[in-house]
Amino acid sequence: MVCRGVGGDALVWSRIGYVAITLLPPTGIHLLIVIAGDKRRWPIWPGYVAAAAFVAFFSLIGRAIDGHACLGNYVIFQVAPGSGSLFGLYYYGLLAVTLVLGWRYMHRTTNKKTRRAIGGVILGYSIFIIPATTVNLVNPATISGIPSIMCGFAVLLALALGFAVLPVAAKRRT
Repeated sequence: MVCRGVGGDALVWSRIGYVAITLLPPTGIHLLIVIAGDKRRWPIWPGYVAAAAFVAFFSLIGRAIDGHACLGNYVIFQVAPGSGSLFGLYYYGLLAVTLVLGWRYMHRTTNKKTRRAIGGVILGYSIFIIPATTVNLVNPATISGIPSIMCGFAVLLALALGFAVLPVAAKRRT
């Protein structure tokens, strides 16, 4: 939609994409807490509050996303100066929180199915984060395309969630 101009204004689709990816990290923490059966909900809310701030920024501020460049393998988005670093800190920060929580939950549970599901979240996040971060370390010029690059690795995360997590999480709806 962004590069081909199908379905309307590419900047509108860029904003929709940023809003969608902004909601993923706190949703991941929420999923992990539900899987672990943790009744405490306080770890969820700071992520959702930060996400709401970024959603408001990307959807309401005119120059939050200013343009894009479609390259062969990924899209580079032009975002407001300074916001990319802050968004990266938010995004990677919540991904790190999810991994740490997952590690703690995995070592605290005795239920094998729950442990397997939590391990699936950790595996999925690892195969999502490590390749994208490696690409950025090898070629720092790709940092501006990180949202687009991570989309490719998100397929691997979705597979891990679908096969290892979904069967357990579906039984623990809350």
